[in-house]
Amino acid sequence: MSTTYTLDTATSRANPTPAPMKRLTVPAIRRAKGGTPLVMLTAYTVRSAQLLDPHCDMLLVGDSLGQVIYGLPSTVPVTLSMMAAHGAAVVRGSYHSVVVIDLPFGSYEASPEKAFENAAWLLKETGAAAVKLEGGVAMAPTVRFLVERGIPVMGHVGLTPQAVNVLGGYGARGRTPEEAEKIIADAVAVAEAGAFSVVIEGVVEPIAIEITKRIACPTIGIGASAQCDGQVLVGEDMLGLFERTARFVRRYETMGDRIGEAARAYAEDVRARHFPGPEQIYAPREGG
Repeated sequence: MSTTYTLDTATSRANPTPAPMKRLTVPAIRRAKGGTPLVMLTAYTVRSAQLLDPHCDMLLVGDSLGQVIYGLPSTVPVTLSMMAAHGAAVVRGSYHSVVVIDLPFGSYEASPEKAFENAAWLLKETGAAAVKLEGGVAMAPTVRFLVERGIPVMGHVGLTPQAVNVLGGYGARGRTPEEAEKIIADAVAVAEAGAFSVVIEGVVEPIAIEITKRIACPTIGIGASAQCDGQVLVGEDMLGLFERTARFVRRYETMGDRIGEAARAYAEDVRARHFPGPEQIYAPREGG
C-alpha cells in the first residue's frame, strides 16, 4: 500500500488516505519507447496534480514554476526549497503518474557529487521518483553518476531555459548544421549515460525525429515533433491561463477568460449586495 492525499472539498484540506499501489514506474516509462505516446504535463499544486494525474503517465514539477507561480523573469532564480515544496504537493495529489522534479539552476552543474547531494535531498523531501536536469555531453558524467547511485534521471536537450543567458533568448534551436549536430550528440550522450527519457525542447523537427530514432530511451517533445515518444506542455499553457504562449503550445481551454468572467460576476454580485444570498447565510436555529 502507498499513501496518497485527496482534497477534502468540505474543508479545502489535504487529508491522507490509503490507496492501492497503482503508480507507474520509471522502468515502465522506459519500456514505452516506440509504443503509445507518453503523456506528460507540469503540475505545481495538490489540486492541479489531482486533476491531471488520471490522464498522464508523468507529472513534471518543472522549474517553470518560477515564471508560472512566482512571476520571475526566468527559471534561473528558482531554488531547491521552491522545488521541494511544490514537488511534495504534487506527490501528495497524485497516485498514478511518475512524478519527475527539476533540479534547479546551480544545484547540479558544479560536480556529480553536488548533483547527487541535491537530487537525493529532493527525492527524500518530496517522494518524487526521478529528477530532470538540462545539458548534454557536459552533463553526461553527472547523469551516469546519479543513475549508478539509484537516482533516475530525465535528460533535457535543445532549448534549455536555464541557459537562457548564454543562448540569448528562447528561439528555436538547431537551425545551423553545427548546432543540430551538437543537439543530437547531447541527446545521445545523456541517453547512453543512463537517462530513462530525454526531453527535446524547441528544436527544428528533423532533429527531434533523428534523436528519437537514435536513442534507446523515450523522447518527450515540447516544440519538437509528433514523432517523439511522448509530449509535455506546461499545464497552465495548455489550459489557456496566459495571454501569451510559445508557438508550440496548443490551448485546449480558455481558462484565463473563464476565471476573469467568474471574478467579474462575483464582484458585481458583491457590489449589488446579491452575494451572499440566503443559501450562504447561517440562519439562527428556531427557538435558539
